[in-house]
This record gives sequence, C-alpha cells and structure tokens, in this order.
Amino acid sequence: MTAVLLALTSAFAYGLSDFLSGAASRTTHYARVALVTQLVMTVATWSVAGFFGGSSTAASVGWGLAAGLGSSLGTVFLYRGLGSGQMNVVAPLSAATAAVVPVAVGLTLGERPSALVLLGVALIIPSIWLISSAAPQPGRRGRAGQGAIDGLLAGVAFAVSFIALDQSPSDAGLWPAAYAQLSAMLVIAVAALLILRRAGRSESPMPRTAMLAALAAGVLGSVAVATFLLATGYGLLVVVSVLTSLYPAITVLMARFLLGESATAAQVAGFALAAAGVVLVTIG
Repeated sequence: MTAVLLALTSAFAYGLSDFLSGAASRTTHYARVALVTQLVMTVATWSVAGFFGGSSTAASVGWGLAAGLGSSLGTVFLYRGLGSGQMNVVAPLSAATAAVVPVAVGLTLGERPSALVLLGVALIIPSIWLISSAAPQPGRRGRAGQGAIDGLLAGVAFAVSFIALDQSPSDAGLWPAAYAQLSAMLVIAVAALLILRRAGRSESPMPRTAMLAALAAGVLGSVAVATFLLATGYGLLVVVSVLTSLYPAITVLMARFLLGESATAAQVAGFALAAAGVVLVTIG
C-alpha cells in the first residue's frame, strides 16, 4: 500500500508539474521554462537530500546520473516531437512506452506480481495511451513518422530514468535523485541555450506569472522524482512505474477544470480503465 500511495503521489506531482510548465510555456519560450524548472528541481532535491540519510556511494551516483540523463533526453525528444505538430502521436506513444518498458524489465529481472496486480497493470497501460491521446491540431502539419520516432525515443528515455532509479541502492536515501537532477540540469542547460540561440530569442525577463508557474513546477518535479525513488524501495518496478506513468491524467484533469478544455471520449474511457486498474493493483 505504501508503494502505491507514493507512486500515485509521484504521478500527481509529475502531472501538476507538467500542467504548470505547459501554462508557463504559453507566454514564454518552453526552453526557458524547462531551464528554470530543472534548476529549481536540482536545488530543491540537493537541499533536502541530506535530511533523508543514506550514503552517497559510487552506485548511487552512477544510477542517479543515468536517471538524469534519461529524463533530460526524454524531455528534449518529447518537446521536439510536440513542436512538430504531431501531439496526437507523440504524447500517447511516449507515455505508454515509459510504462511498458519498465514493466518488461521488471518481469525480466524476476519480479512476480500477483495475478490481480498484473490484471490491473494490463488495464492501466492502455489507459495511459487513451488519456494522453489528443485530436490532431488544426492548422499544424507534421511528419507522423518523425513524431512516432520522437515519441518512442522520449518514452524509452523516460523508462531508462525509471529503471535507473529503481536499480539504485535501497540505502542511498535521496542521493540518486540528487545526482539525477544534477546530470539532467547539465543536459537541459546545454539544450535550452542551443534552442534559444537558434530561435533568436531576446534576453527579456520572463513574465511574472510564467516564472511563478515554472518555479512551482520545479518544486513539484523534485517531489515527483523523490516519491518515485522512495516507492521503488517499497514495491515492485512493474507496479510503481505503471502507476507513476498515470501522470498525464492529472494534466488532463487540470486542463479540464482550470482551463475549460473538454475531454475526448477516448480520454474518458482511459480514466475508467485507469480507475479500475488502480483499484486492482491496490487490493492485489
């Protein structure tokens, strides 16, 4: 039960962080938002890592750096794909892949959830696809093939981050998350600077509302990574990764209730499947 609650907390934090980042990106370049958000995530995680104890061993450093590389590359591929206009291809493919790959790895490594839990996982995986799906954006054309590639690459990269955090030593505390944020910060900083230079953006300050949203997104992002890491110490990767990958549901719900965006029939079906799956995983 502890693993389930921590994983769902991680999903909630990830989803709300994505919503705030998206809201901020409506008034300023997404690369600036990503840079501010990642900086806050790094500072926040390093500020509290020492209070959770654990030892900063070579294994915790190595797995943490690998996790940060995965999450940062996933972000780059995801934004590139979304920028191509193929949101209806990239978003569901990346989210579903980020759930499926850790499940396959967990089962390969010998994890054996109960039949009820596996049934719940089997319901949640397609629900992630449905919830993340969106109608093609009017007036925007992109290459579906390239969008699919970017979605797959983003999903695999996010999955690598999940797997690396799961493989970090159980007595490492939050140090793997701290090193993950550090390596992600380096990659995002370089990528953001290159993107902004190519875009020819001026150095004008970010709007106040965008800055506040990015700062809040960073705090929530650090909570998401920390709770995922803690969840892997209590439960199986097969379960924790799938529950955490439900984060698009939070983003969609926030957009529905705060921005008035309507949910599609596919998304409603996805929510129903997700709810059933979570119940099965919880009682299993």
